[in-house]
Amino acid sequence: MRVLVMTAVNAERDAVLRGLRGDSRFDVLLAGVGPIAAAANTAAILANTEYDLVVSMGIAGGFIGQAAIGTTVVATECVAADLGAETPDGILSLDELGLGFTRIGVETSLAERVTNSLQSAGLSVSMGPILTVSTATGTAATAEALAERVPGAVAEAMEGFGVAIAAQYRDIPVLEIRSISNAIGPRDRSAWRIKDALDALEAASSILASSILTSSE
Repeated sequence: MRVLVMTAVNAERDAVLRGLRGDSRFDVLLAGVGPIAAAANTAAILANTEYDLVVSMGIAGGFIGQAAIGTTVVATECVAADLGAETPDGILSLDELGLGFTRIGVETSLAERVTNSLQSAGLSVSMGPILTVSTATGTAATAEALAERVPGAVAEAMEGFGVAIAAQYRDIPVLEIRSISNAIGPRDRSAWRIKDALDALEAASSILASSILTSSE
């Protein structure tokens, strides 16, 4: 089995690489920041190399009450949360407009297997939809609106749907794993715990190989 892991920035990539400890079955490459760069870069890589699984990994904001700082989150689906049209009553998704789709599901057995392995290793884990946005949320009102639109959403990041759509076009399974560095809402950088989140990302990566490869070999 060969796995492509896409991270937005070098700090995330380095954390994943530390966790994988040189496992040759994984390629860890940069997606860039945001869904457009993530989709374009992932698609370019997949056009030239065959993979059995694509994983979007990095740090993220967590929804209050769903994923605390330091928690690892595993996606049940990747949701393009702000792709659509704004109305006085909120955003209409592409699905609602009849223009496309904004949700890409993760294979349930895969998400559950990874979640169970992380929990068995002693990590704090939440599983649910992970939102992809082009503009990071900065107000309590937006955070509340997103949580209402996607019940059970655990986190928000900027690349997962882009990575997932590139994988989907190649008919390759996708997974999204994030570690939580901050609560979604007003941007209080003094409360962010980037190092803690990167440490959690490294810990999750160290467990990733056994959790996704064992039943595939």
